[in-house]
Amino acid sequence: MFATPKHQVESNAPATHLLTIEEYLEFGEPTHGYTELLEGRLLTSPSPDRRHMKASGELYEQVDGQLPDHLSVVQDLDIDLRFLPAGQPGFSRRPDLIVHSRAAGDRVDEQGGLIRADEVLVVIEIVSPGSRRTDRITKYAEYAEAGIPHYWLVDTERPTSLLACHLTEQFGYQQRQEATGLFTTDEPFPLTVDLDALG
Repeated sequence: MFATPKHQVESNAPATHLLTIEEYLEFGEPTHGYTELLEGRLLTSPSPDRRHMKASGELYEQVDGQLPDHLSVVQDLDIDLRFLPAGQPGFSRRPDLIVHSRAAGDRVDEQGGLIRADEVLVVIEIVSPGSRRTDRITKYAEYAEAGIPHYWLVDTERPTSLLACHLTEQFGYQQRQEATGLFTTDEPFPLTVDLDALG
């Protein structure tokens, strides 16, 4: 979801330069699928399938009902990874869900722009057949470099599982044992997720 859509993405338009986050915000939603920005390059991907969207919606409901008041969860929203200063080629990813501060949401609602990586507490990706390597390797490294404290990977292949990773100062993300059935944690807030309900 873009904060300030201006026009539709032209997938066949020739690239003339690497895009900044500010220029990326000038694009509207594509007619099909979604976009991300990787070092100034526009990446388009197909929309997730029904099963993926059902899992995302159910997970949203479970997380939203247990969040502390100062936090908010949203689906399918771009975040600015902020690897380079403003005006340089940008990096934006669109996770399946993010947990961010309510203050960050208020800022975007009032001023526009994107949620920034330093405003995100948890990023959640639901693994798809076409995203398995990207989610487990590429985004794993990017979210750690961006300083996002918690990265959760949900795999809906039966049995549905959740791999929770937390950021450490020296070693990047450290993983807990992959959970099935009920995922329970106190970090970064008390939460229980019925993973079987996501399938």
